[in-house]
Amino acid sequence: MRVSSSHPAYLELLATGELARRVERALDELSPCRVCPRGCAVDRRADRIGVCRIGRRARVASAFPHFGEEEVLRGRRGSGTVFFAGCNLRCVFCQNWEISQKAAGEELSAAELANVFLWLERQGVHNLNWVTPEHVVPQALEALLIAAEKGLRLPVVYNTSAYDAAVSLKLLDGVVDLYLPDFKLWTPELARRYLGAADYPEAARAALRTMQRQVGDLQVGTDGLARRGLLVRHLVMPGLLEETKAILKFLAEEISRDVYLNLMDPYHPAYRVGGERYPELNRRLTSPEYREALAYARRLGLRRFAR
Repeated sequence: MRVSSSHPAYLELLATGELARRVERALDELSPCRVCPRGCAVDRRADRIGVCRIGRRARVASAFPHFGEEEVLRGRRGSGTVFFAGCNLRCVFCQNWEISQKAAGEELSAAELANVFLWLERQGVHNLNWVTPEHVVPQALEALLIAAEKGLRLPVVYNTSAYDAAVSLKLLDGVVDLYLPDFKLWTPELARRYLGAADYPEAARAALRTMQRQVGDLQVGTDGLARRGLLVRHLVMPGLLEETKAILKFLAEEISRDVYLNLMDPYHPAYRVGGERYPELNRRLTSPEYREALAYARRLGLRRFAR
């Protein structure tokens, strides 16, 4: 679907005062923490940390105009990515493990984070892309309010592992313009082994259903840029084609055959995969494996593939 113009969803909430109310409700979720499905229940307002290793303030590993995202996000001027440090998963194949597992980054106040958002807008980026935000939804909203009051007008991309809590997604309803979940694995056994979270598949399915209800199928502007909607990523992994097929079937039958899909193939062994514990993942994906996944997606009627 193509649309001619759009404005960020959160501006309406800003005008009515609802965005400020959302921030207060979000901050309440930090104590005890229920921000993500882990439900650690630590008091993050008192700077205690749980699985994500992040306390009261968000940590930012980097922020810059990114030209490696999907074409509908990067356009000509890039996507304004903010890479949040810390993570609520323990992916054994993580390619950014120093950021996710060691929480490497700079701790920022809400005002400082708002300035990062505004700086990205001044660089001319097309959108504000929150990367790995599942555990810092309250902090991101707090900064967004400050930035919006100072004139921020970028649409928000919520770039997530899909391990999101229902309460956080409810707070984001009417705030996020573009949901970008990465649906990783389908079965609890493999999610426990590779992600450290057996409940990941159930949480991810619930999250995608909610995202689709909130924003619907991806709408693309006449300029080729995404305006609003859902864009799903899935990394095809070696030896796990049945996981991929189950996820694709779910997308086609329970989300939408018009879902915008990035079926990714650049897997390579990283982090803990190189040792003896995960030998089945210690190789690259083969071309026949990827072609089989893509052919299966097409047989299901999926037809909107990202570039």
